[in-house]
Amino acid sequence: MLDKSRSGASYFMSGFDLIQTKGLRSFVLIPLFINIILFSGAFYYLYLQLEDFFVWLNGFIPAWLDWLNFILWPMAIISLLVVFSFLFSTIANWIAAPFNGLLSEKVECHLTGKLAPESNFSDIIKDMPRTFKREWTKFSYYIPKAIGCLILFFIPLLGQTIAPIIWFLFSAWMMAVQYCDYPFDNHKKDFNLMKSQLKQDRGSAMSFGFMVTLFSMIPIVNFIVMPVAICGATAMWVERYREHHLNNDSTIATWD
Repeated sequence: MLDKSRSGASYFMSGFDLIQTKGLRSFVLIPLFINIILFSGAFYYLYLQLEDFFVWLNGFIPAWLDWLNFILWPMAIISLLVVFSFLFSTIANWIAAPFNGLLSEKVECHLTGKLAPESNFSDIIKDMPRTFKREWTKFSYYIPKAIGCLILFFIPLLGQTIAPIIWFLFSAWMMAVQYCDYPFDNHKKDFNLMKSQLKQDRGSAMSFGFMVTLFSMIPIVNFIVMPVAICGATAMWVERYREHHLNNDSTIATWD
C-alpha cells in the first residue's frame, strides 16, 4: 500500500534536511562539486552566446524599438533556464551517476535504520558499466520526446506560446524519472517497472518533479538540487514504494 499522506513536493523539501544529516554529508559532496563545476561553466558559456545573439539581433532592430530588449532579455533568460536546467541535469547525472546511486543507498540505510553495506571506490568502478547502461536507458527514453518538444519552439506564435509550458511539464516528469530511478535501480528494479509505478502515482511524481525543475532555475540554489533531489526521491521510495516492491520479491522467492 502506498502512503498517500505526503506530497511529492514535501519529499523534495525533506531532501534539504537529509543532506545535512551527519554521516550523509560526505556522500553529498561529490555530486555537489560536480554540479557546481558543470553548471557554472556551462551557464556562463551559454550566457555569452546569448549576449552575442542579442548584439546580432539589435543590428536588425530600428533604434525606436530598442525598448524591446527589456522584454526579450528576461524572456530569453527564463527560456534558457527552463531548457538548460534539464539538459544540464542530464549531463551532470551521467557523470555523477555512480556517486548518486551510492548517496541514495546511504540515505535509504539511514531512513530504514539498516546497516549500509561496505563499499569503496573500486566497488563504484566495478558498478559503472551497469550504472551507465541505466543512464543510457533514461537518455534513450528522454531524447525523442525532448526533440518533439523543442520542435514546438520553432512553430510561430502557437508553438512559441505553448512550447515553454509543455517543456516545463515534460521536464518535471523527467526530473521525477531521473531521480526516483536511483533507489529503484539500487534494488535492480526494471526501468519500465519504475516508470509504471510513477505513472500510477503521477500526482506525487509530478509535484516532486515540479519542485526539482523550479529549484533548478534558481541561481546558487541549483548547485545543491542534485543531492537534495536524490535524498528526497529516496525518502519517497522508502515511504511509498519500498515495502510493496521488497514484499513482492519475498513472495517470488517463496514460490521459487
